[in-house]
Amino acid sequence: MRAAVITVSDSGYRGEREDLSGPAIVSMLEEAGYEVVSTILLPDEEKMLADEMSRIADEGSADLILTTGGTGFSLRDRTPEATKSVVDRDVPGIPEAMRSYSMRYTERAMLSRAAAGIRGQTLIVNMPGSPKAVKECLEFILPALDHGLGILLGRDTNCAR
Repeated sequence: MRAAVITVSDSGYRGEREDLSGPAIVSMLEEAGYEVVSTILLPDEEKMLADEMSRIADEGSADLILTTGGTGFSLRDRTPEATKSVVDRDVPGIPEAMRSYSMRYTERAMLSRAAAGIRGQTLIVNMPGSPKAVKECLEFILPALDHGLGILLGRDTNCAR
């Protein structure tokens, strides 16, 4: 399956901070057998992010888009809003599962506003912004994402557990 990774960070976009979360996602996806077709670093600009997610999904260039960053309480954190504005169907269980799992490590996980949804045949999932949280969450949800994407793409019709 093909994946795109979008890092959302004003300071990263300006070159003031190294992006560690995006490369962590790429590494884990490639290790799991995904083809990472694009990596993008964007500022915390809702319209820019929404346009980019829409473009990738509408072109059909990726089956999965993972974003990292922009899911907190800062006024500039608009990743969930951008995601919700472009998806056709919400998938609330994915961010709920990530928050629940992350609560084992920090009570601050409850502050995540991450969202997930489907646009056409592309699943979009907001990941945390920190490399540590990205690794924990992606490791936890990746097996379920594989199954869900198989169903979404018509490759996995066995829905039994």
